[in-house]
Parts: sequence; C-alpha cells; structure tokens
Amino acid sequence: MQLKTRHWDRIGNGGLRFTELGFGTAPLGNLYRAISDDDAHAVLEKAWDLGVRYFDTAPLYGLGLAETRLNRFLRGKPRGDYVLSTKIGRLLRRCGPGEERTGEGKFFDVPARVEVYDYSYDGVMRSLEFSLERLGADSIDILYAHDLDVFTHGSEAARDEKLNELMAGGYKALVSLRDQGVVKAFGAGVNEWQSCQWLIERGDFDLFLLAGRYTLLEQEALESFLPLVSERGVGIVIGGPYNSGILATGPKPGAFYNYDRAPQHILDRVAKIEDVCRRHTVRMVDAAFQFPLCHPAVVSVIPGGQGVAEMVANGVAATAEIPPALWADLKAEGLMRQDAPVHN
Repeated sequence: MQLKTRHWDRIGNGGLRFTELGFGTAPLGNLYRAISDDDAHAVLEKAWDLGVRYFDTAPLYGLGLAETRLNRFLRGKPRGDYVLSTKIGRLLRRCGPGEERTGEGKFFDVPARVEVYDYSYDGVMRSLEFSLERLGADSIDILYAHDLDVFTHGSEAARDEKLNELMAGGYKALVSLRDQGVVKAFGAGVNEWQSCQWLIERGDFDLFLLAGRYTLLEQEALESFLPLVSERGVGIVIGGPYNSGILATGPKPGAFYNYDRAPQHILDRVAKIEDVCRRHTVRMVDAAFQFPLCHPAVVSVIPGGQGVAEMVANGVAATAEIPPALWADLKAEGLMRQDAPVHN
C-alpha cells in the first residue's frame, strides 16, 4: 500500500509534505470508550506501517492523554519524517475539590482536568509549552486555534467574542512563532467553515482543519470559503470525512451524523448516495474519503480510528480508485454540487 503525498508551501519557507491519509488522535484520548496504552500504541504503529506521516492532536483529546500517548510513539522516530500539529485555545487546569472535570461521559479514564478557554497571546505561548512537554517534542509544525465555532461556544455572540480575542492577542503570538521558525504554519481547527472565512478575511492564515463541513454529504463551503482559500494558497485538512460515521456505516438505524443520531432526511440522502455507489461497485466509505481530495486546496484527510482494523480500513479507503462516472451520476441525481471538483 503506497500512500500519496501532497506538498504545501504557501509562504516559501519549505512548506510541509502531508500524506493524503493523516491520523487524528481524538479517539486515542479515550473518546467514547477507554482503550489501553498498548492498544493505542498498536494503532499508531499500524498507521506508521501503512505510511501515515501526518499526526494531529490537541490538549482537549483525553485532557492531555492523546498528546502523552503520541510521546511514547514518536520517541525515536526521525523528526524530519513526519508532520505534527496540535492546538491552542484551551489550557488544562487541575480539578479542585468537588469540581466536575471536562468531558464527563465523553472522555473516559483521563486526567481530572478542567478546560479553560484562552486565545490570548500568553495563552498561546503557555499552551504550546505544555503541549511540547506532553509530546516530549522539540518542535511542532502546525498550531491550530481550536474550536472557534458556534458548536463549541453555544452562540454566534460567544463565538465572535472568542474570534476577536484570538485576533487581539493569540494571532500575534502565532505570527511571531511562525516568523521565528518555531512553527512552519498556523491556522484554526473548527467545525464550521464560516469561522474559517471570518479569520482568513482578517489575517494571514496558512491552514485550516475543517471537521465534517466538506464531505460527500455537505458542500456548502464551495459557496465562498473554498474559492477564497484557493485564491490565497491556504491548505485544508479535512477531519470527519464520514460526518461522524454515517458515510462509513451507511444509513443503518442509529447511525451517527454530526455526533448525534442521524435525522431521517440525512438517512434518506445517504441511502441514495449508497445506491449510486453500489451501482458502480464502489464502497461508499471509499468515495467519502476520496471526495475531499478532489479539491486542490485539500492536503490531507484525517478520519478517526480507535482500533487496528479501523486503521487498516482507512488505508484501504485512502488508496481506492473512484471511477469518474460515479461522480457524474451523483451530480446528475442532485446528490453532489455541480461545481464540486472531481478527478476525471
């Protein structure tokens, strides 16, 4: 299995070489269920054996656990052989007496910590220092400002307050770190393309990690955001290519879409997409992985995976060949935007 790579260099500093299949470490932070250190290590080793060389993490994932597990795995790996990204925007504070930790019922068997949102200049610098220690790393390639979206902060007003906080303080830290060569690039990792567009209109951002918003199911980002990205040479990493699972599992009862049970209209649409894929003898999960890579701004796709079998399945999807006729039929049946780039 040979994974393809994509070289990105927006500002002429040598850039970064991404594997089209990257590794998102949220599941290794015991997301939804606990796994052992050895099982987490085995998944990472399988990813490396498959050729994956881009690893994304964050302080939030397992409240430091995912970064700590990456530490063990990356130790001894030549630093020039992989791309590493983490995130800023949350500092982790030890829980006080009687205080409920962040992520109860979401992250299991993790340190007792409370997230403190901090997008200030000092917050960025402190977050980077803590991440370097947890990772045991000397350098990080990409810093993303994490979760600047309505999904996380609850309202447009609250989101806008955090966006403005970043631009007033944290943004200056990110620019300084890039100028000094401490990081190669910076951007934001969010669940909504609208936040990315707001940022790119106000600052000199390099990369965005966009979760679930440019997929076989959702292409609204083509309206204005992705054309702007292409114009500015900004790279896009796609997280959540299966929209929380439904594009991998199919429209079965209880299928997940956007971290919740899929509503009926989504189940119906996915059933139609799956039917077209079946007519072309293509697994829908393969089409779902390959679709974002058709856009020239996309540098990597990072699906989740808590087990070795899931990692192997991601590798299969990353190397699948999709017949152009499949994309043509999806467009003809109104299941894909006409202006969505595809490989011919």
